[in-house]
Amino acid sequence: MSDPILLALSGSLRAEATNRKLMREAARLFEPGTYIEADLNLPLYDGDVETGQGIPDKVQLLADQIAQADAVIISTPEYNKGPSGVLKNALDWVSRTKGHPWMDKPVAVMSAAAGRAGGERAQMVLRTFLVPFQPRVLSGPEIHLADSSNEFDEQGRLSSDRYEKSLHTLMQKLRAELGR
Repeated sequence: MSDPILLALSGSLRAEATNRKLMREAARLFEPGTYIEADLNLPLYDGDVETGQGIPDKVQLLADQIAQADAVIISTPEYNKGPSGVLKNALDWVSRTKGHPWMDKPVAVMSAAAGRAGGERAQMVLRTFLVPFQPRVLSGPEIHLADSSNEFDEQGRLSSDRYEKSLHTLMQKLRAELGR
C-alpha cells in the first residue's frame, strides 16, 4: 500500500483546537499518506429526521470516508469526564448508515485537554463507544495531552519530545496494522 488514506475525527469543532493540532502532528508522523480531516459539524441525531428525510448527506459522506480510509485517528477533548457531544453524535449517526464502515478498521485514539489528566477519562469512555462497531482499536501507547494549550509551538508542532516520541510510536503501530 503506497499511499494509505488516514482519516482524522476531532471531537472539537474549533478550527485551531488542540485536538486538531494533535491529529495533524499524528498525520505528520504517520506520513506518507493522504490525510483527510472529517467534518463532524452534523445535525443532532433525530430518529424523526432519519425516518422522514433519510440519512443526511454529510453523515453519509462521513460514513463513506470511514469505509474508504485505511486507518482512522480520533482525538477528543474531555467534557464533564467524557468525550464531546459532537463526537458521540457523529458515532450515533454513522451507526445508522448501511454497511459497517468501522468493521475491522485500524483506529488510534488520543486526547488533548486542558486538565492534568489530558482527557484520559474521555478516551476510556470513547473506547467503550467504539466496541459495538468492532474496529481494531490500538491499545497504546496512550496519548493524553495534558494542559494542551501549552503543548504546541507557534507552528502547531508538539513542543515536548515526550509526547512526540509516544505519538510516533502510536503512528508506527497504526501503520503496522494496515498490513493485517
